[in-house]
Amino acid sequence: MAFVQLIEFSTSKPEEVEKIVAEWESSSQGNRTARRVLSTKDLDNPNRYTHIVFFDSYESAMENSNLPETQEYAKKLMTLMDGEPVFRNLEVLEEHEL
Repeated sequence: MAFVQLIEFSTSKPEEVEKIVAEWESSSQGNRTARRVLSTKDLDNPNRYTHIVFFDSYESAMENSNLPETQEYAKKLMTLMDGEPVFRNLEVLEEHEL
């Protein structure tokens, strides 16, 4: 079953975060199981961001989490965040095209 992970975080260094994301995309090419990533900014809270990551399944998300490239990426991101990120692990029940 499809799976989505939301990663909510605050940062005053969004450009540096996106640079690290681009590095991860390059370094994990051919190994990662993430299928799609949306990066969003909260218009009501200008330092709050959410990454929405799409996977084929919960198991593939956990496989992706355990990649050395993802572990390194997470460590680098933590240094740029203002506080702890919040993770939401969501199993997709239905998907509708509108």
